[in-house]
Amino acid sequence: MARLPEEVHSNKAFGWAAKDSSGVLSPFNFFTRETGEKDVTFKMLYCGICHSDLHMVKNEWGNSIYPLVPGHEIVGEVTEIGCKVQKFKVGDRVGVGCMVGSCHSCDNCINNLENYCPKMIFTYGTKYYDGAVTHGGYSNTMVVDEHFVVSIPENLPLDATAPLLCAGITVYSPLRFYGLDKPGLRVGVVGLGGLGHLAVKFAKAMGTNVTVISTSPSKQKEALENLGADSFLVSRDQDQLQAAIGTLDGIIDTVSAQHPLLPLLGLLKSHGKLVILGIPGKPFELQVFPLIQGRKLIGGSMIGGMKETQEMINFAAEHNIKTDIEVIAMDYVNTAMDRLLKGDVKYRFVIDIGNTLMPSS
Repeated sequence: MARLPEEVHSNKAFGWAAKDSSGVLSPFNFFTRETGEKDVTFKMLYCGICHSDLHMVKNEWGNSIYPLVPGHEIVGEVTEIGCKVQKFKVGDRVGVGCMVGSCHSCDNCINNLENYCPKMIFTYGTKYYDGAVTHGGYSNTMVVDEHFVVSIPENLPLDATAPLLCAGITVYSPLRFYGLDKPGLRVGVVGLGGLGHLAVKFAKAMGTNVTVISTSPSKQKEALENLGADSFLVSRDQDQLQAAIGTLDGIIDTVSAQHPLLPLLGLLKSHGKLVILGIPGKPFELQVFPLIQGRKLIGGSMIGGMKETQEMINFAAEHNIKTDIEVIAMDYVNTAMDRLLKGDVKYRFVIDIGNTLMPSS
């Protein structure tokens, strides 16, 4: 006889969940599994709000399972460990990003690329091995296989570190993989939002010359003076684009809104690389001739494996890289979602889970 969820998952937990595609979040009680022999259980302290959370609560990608507890930019403190856990102890500062499971046996997993495993299990809204749906960081506690937990160095503030578990690794991994991490290279960053501002910070820390490319002239001062970019291009200014043709070794494109690729390809040197991280609602239009003419590449990237995620966190600690955040209370989350939809945040909302998430009746 099949057991009820509360019999399999006997630890009570609470958080906020979307109950339908309206996307409105409200208090929600659920159960987590017992701490297994290789599991780490930790209390949530902070959780970032990723733009994908907004898509998921509204089922805009068509794969949401309700009730849905979002959140995959999670940091907290270990409260219990399984008997075979080797990397962590009670009281450790830890983080969990976008995934909590993979097959551990495919070529991707063997090569520390669990993020590309065909059986990768997302942190929320996905069926786990036991058939239960995973719940994310808008909650008070989580039980995770230690393989998918990262250690947070003491010198990193937990609130500003949380978004690195998604936004940070999303920009760090392509900079490394596509070879855009060499001192002296000229790297463009399209968009100056949650991903873009971190791309600037990581690229600068790697020693590259960074050009921010934006539709908004008003962001020039922020890019140059506050984030340390070396130059700024307004993508709607044809004179500026013309003057910059063939000057960049690579471009990290963080924009999710529909936008033309042709002007960006023109900015690349021969053998240049355009790396797309955003997910527009409609397919891009692509002209092949600009690729052939300069042997240019268009690529993509999605987060990173666990080894690389820990590497990214350690790099951030070494170079004092932190997300620019606005800390909010749990009951402000629906307002924050509305503001995020309008781009009204600089640059990432982070929920103070530890101090503001209260049990519901």
